[in-house]
Amino acid sequence: MKTRIGLIFGGRSGEHEISLRSARSVMTQIDEEKYTVVPIAIDQKGRWLNPSESAKLLGSEFNDEFGSEGDGGVFGLLADTGYNGLTAIGGESRSSIGLDLVFPVLHGTFGEDGTIQGLFEMADIPYVGCGVLASSCGMDKVTMKALFREAGLPICRYTWFLRKDFEENPDAVVSSIEKSVGYPCFVKPANLGSSVGISYADDAEGLKKAIDAAGQFDRKIIVEEALKMREIECAVMGNDVPMSSRPGEYVIRDKSKAFLDYTEKYTGTGNNEFVVPAPVSEELETKIREMAEAAFKAIDGSGLARVDFFLRNDNGMLLVNEINTMPGLTDVSGFPKMWAGSGMTFGEIIDNLVSFAIERHADRARNRTHFQA
Repeated sequence: MKTRIGLIFGGRSGEHEISLRSARSVMTQIDEEKYTVVPIAIDQKGRWLNPSESAKLLGSEFNDEFGSEGDGGVFGLLADTGYNGLTAIGGESRSSIGLDLVFPVLHGTFGEDGTIQGLFEMADIPYVGCGVLASSCGMDKVTMKALFREAGLPICRYTWFLRKDFEENPDAVVSSIEKSVGYPCFVKPANLGSSVGISYADDAEGLKKAIDAAGQFDRKIIVEEALKMREIECAVMGNDVPMSSRPGEYVIRDKSKAFLDYTEKYTGTGNNEFVVPAPVSEELETKIREMAEAAFKAIDGSGLARVDFFLRNDNGMLLVNEINTMPGLTDVSGFPKMWAGSGMTFGEIIDNLVSFAIERHADRARNRTHFQA
């Protein structure tokens, strides 16, 4: 019997379009002899759509596959009356839809920050990816870096503050940043991904503008030192015993760019190439993979993640930058490319993620049984 997967995508975050592209990749690459996929979209207003409506968002090639499945039923009610997601996937509704597990291909706020993972926990259904704690810690760059530091992982200089602090005394905040981090620096929303809201600053005026820009996206703002470095990534999968891929590296053609922005990462502008394996020594590759697995464990990761590194040009020091607990799965994303470079197909990635989801759910069920007893 096929495993029935609810593929949840879209969402209210600024990474909605990336999520659609990731979902298309999963739909295209999944083994149809093993799995039946039920597409479940969340639109940008937070409305959950039935499978036929959801398929339309993925492109015309998927429209005929789902017909009117779900219309008038649970998803029909959900779409018409605004019931929450728990109604769609939990309790009696889960039985009527027949989902064996859910695959939330959601990036950013409300999908990668522990919120929807809490929903799955309440519904008692297996799901792909990190749990509530790991997702929320992985989303918040300040908490994430604190956990990395606690685990003994090297990180760059940084500081953080609240938007309210800057609004009340901007000069004091700027002075503090200049003392603790200095110029040049990157200013980022603490809880966002895909380079959204990030700015480069090399003086006080630029810093204030960058803080204003980041403050449009989050109440918590982080400032990191800007280094001359190489950007290297490593993909991780697993639960308590994670495995890592061969690392990859973004090679930027236009050296005048301070960083790869959202457009360059996801629209294929030609300014960058993602190379797998990254051109590093065997010794350094081993170190990257070990540190990626350590970062995954530091946030109590499960399922999958991508760990991003800085390799300093001046002294060759390797620094952990951040972890992404639901990396992009698009045709230009690093996560599937790094596993392909490690000898694993996209179909095999999905097989592994399903297995890890079922394993982690069984582990949680064991804990629940103990407490109920």
